[in-house]
Amino acid sequence: MELILTEDQELLAKTAADFVSEHSPVSRVRKLRDAKDPVGFSKELWKQMAELGWLGIPFPEVVGGAGLGFAELAVVLEALGRTLAPEPFLSTVLLGGQVLLLGGTEVQQKEWLPPVVNGDCILTAAYQEPQTRYDLRRVATRADRKADGWRLSGEKIQVLDGHVADALVVVARTSGGEHDAKGLTLFLVRKGAPGLEITRQSRVDSRNAALVKLSGVAVGPSEVIGAVDEGGDLFENVVDRATVGLCAEMLGSMEEAAASTFKYLKTRVQFGVPIGSFQALKHRAARMYIELELSRSTVMAAARAVDEDHPELPKLASLVKARCSDAGILIANEAIQMHGGVGMTDEYDVGFYLKRARVAEITFGDASHHRDRWARLSGY
Repeated sequence: MELILTEDQELLAKTAADFVSEHSPVSRVRKLRDAKDPVGFSKELWKQMAELGWLGIPFPEVVGGAGLGFAELAVVLEALGRTLAPEPFLSTVLLGGQVLLLGGTEVQQKEWLPPVVNGDCILTAAYQEPQTRYDLRRVATRADRKADGWRLSGEKIQVLDGHVADALVVVARTSGGEHDAKGLTLFLVRKGAPGLEITRQSRVDSRNAALVKLSGVAVGPSEVIGAVDEGGDLFENVVDRATVGLCAEMLGSMEEAAASTFKYLKTRVQFGVPIGSFQALKHRAARMYIELELSRSTVMAAARAVDEDHPELPKLASLVKARCSDAGILIANEAIQMHGGVGMTDEYDVGFYLKRARVAEITFGDASHHRDRWARLSGY
């Protein structure tokens, strides 16, 4: 497994970096937050990203995609992470889109994936519930079989971009008890379905989340994704892929937070010299750089594991998330500390990177959770 970019991937990375730098500066995140934007991102920019082919990178050509892989998607997500672009890649491309790609019927894929690739459709996944923490198999939401299909009842939390989604992939229990590993099924619930209530929330990083309540929501047999009672394994595979994508975005955020800090160390003068000349700060900056490069290697390895359908993808997904969660928090904390008093003010952008690091750390499981998962998967 070569941990270097190909010539085509380098070109894609440069194109993405240039586009994001011009069209999506961090100041845009501040404006969206301060204006309490009802969408939370730019639909126009999302459409432009679709026209560039970014949304179709991990999807096959038969649905309008580029037929590439996560190695290519990762360099785009890394660029987006540098400026904290809030567009719904995680919810739509990495969660809802991947569920349909891996488990959807041909009819479902033809209906939903082309609009996703074209930027005309937002998907998401509703899977977390109160008290479940990071356990993907702990699901209390029920799906009761009826003559004409199913009725879904339950509550989901932290549904990314839920208030703007055209459809939600809902994880519900069709058999067994709340803590059983088996008995989960995935359902496609369309926006506006009777009994579906969505309440918008905002996370500390200003990204979209939502509370979702299902009160007897009716879904037909054609809205079942994959096999009944066998959705747990499918969804865990999707979350592993989404975790790798999230870590690519985290890598970009770390890069920018570190770069701005290194620049500050070179320009901030104290006692007549740049503070970056102080040995103690040199050591801390060196550690930031080492953690950043270690994270880069794990992201590249995990992305290639997705493309190779590597049997150890679950272990690599946990390895990369543990590494990036720890490194992201370290670098964000050090960025604030080394910026001194100004780093604590809202006027400086570095605070946005700290907030994003805090949210990304616990999305799909924090470092402790993934170290424990890696150990279990390794037989310890």
